[in-house]
Amino acid sequence: MQSLTGAVAPRTSKPPALNLVEVMIPVYNEEAVLEKSVRRLHTYLTDRYPYEWRITIVDNASTDRTLIVADRLAEELPRVQVRHLDVKGRGLALREAWSASDADIVCYMDVDLSTDLDAFLPLTAPLLSGHSEIAIGSRLRRGARVVRGPKREIISRCYNSLLRVFFRSSFRDAQCGFKAMRSDVARILLPAVRNDNWFFDTELLLLADRNRLRIHEVPVDWVDDPDSRVDVVATALEDLRGMWGVGLRILAGRGRVELPAELASARLPARMRAQLGPFAIIGTISTLSYVVLYALLRAVLSAFDANLLALCVTVVGNTWANRRFTFRRTGRQRWARQFVESAMVFGVGLIISSAALAILHLLWQTSGVLSEIVTVLASGVLATIVRFMLLRAWVFHPDRG
Repeated sequence: MQSLTGAVAPRTSKPPALNLVEVMIPVYNEEAVLEKSVRRLHTYLTDRYPYEWRITIVDNASTDRTLIVADRLAEELPRVQVRHLDVKGRGLALREAWSASDADIVCYMDVDLSTDLDAFLPLTAPLLSGHSEIAIGSRLRRGARVVRGPKREIISRCYNSLLRVFFRSSFRDAQCGFKAMRSDVARILLPAVRNDNWFFDTELLLLADRNRLRIHEVPVDWVDDPDSRVDVVATALEDLRGMWGVGLRILAGRGRVELPAELASARLPARMRAQLGPFAIIGTISTLSYVVLYALLRAVLSAFDANLLALCVTVVGNTWANRRFTFRRTGRQRWARQFVESAMVFGVGLIISSAALAILHLLWQTSGVLSEIVTVLASGVLATIVRFMLLRAWVFHPDRG
């Protein structure tokens, strides 16, 4: 048996099963609770779970009798095996165990089984059906029932709010110890994950979200473990450092991974695909109207005045059309806010086109109207792309609807 960092080996001679769901339980010094939890999970899966399954206890450098208890359980219970690492780190344990798995779906749950096991089938079903690539338990979704102290509740909500504000994350609970993933997706994402400790989950989800993989959230019943070994303050500081590091990587353009064709084609969200068509049509009409107006106004006004007036005229019609046909917002509800914010987005387009004209006149002081029209057309296309991103992510974002 190998027990070096980066190498794990099963401590059972049973041949691996194919086409199965493998549940990993990472443990460090959990001799007191391990046997009870594994037997409870084994009984539940045997009696209630309709798919092939296997339980893998992943011991990472325990110093008590955890590994002895795990070995005994693997000998006594069918479809239970043990993997051992000599180096501590929950993220490292999951990385090595998931990478070595031959299962179709890899999962993990905390050894205390704080999450009600009735959520396990809803967690894995979307992956087995092909609906999603990743599934996570959520204590912050509507329908979840959670029992925990106010300190951990406040820290958890603040942390996940930071993720939504700074990363526009689509998921609401990054830290619930109840997750599943297609193994082919895991093999693609895991090399890009750098953290080997408690931030491992969040980094994995942020990268998955950045690459437009589908993350399914399951509301869970969850009861806080009063004997939890997690150092809340130290973990929170590690999470903040991890967020900073991932944010820098994304800003530097290093947040993408190479996906196979079947996943790459699904990266564009269905809602965005539905919005692109109407927005492209409206944007084309608006851009052509803007260029025609600019050409007409340029005969009597300066380049910058003509640009400003042409944009002002077209932005009202553009905003109304996108509100009605692209983002499907009707009626007067929130229309004032949406038009004000759209005007602010229009200001971004004005800055882009004005800057383009300024550069043109700086480089070619004798430029004619034709070159100005080409410049405002090109800058208009760029402004249209920026406008779509801002309208979708801010003005008409579903969470503000």
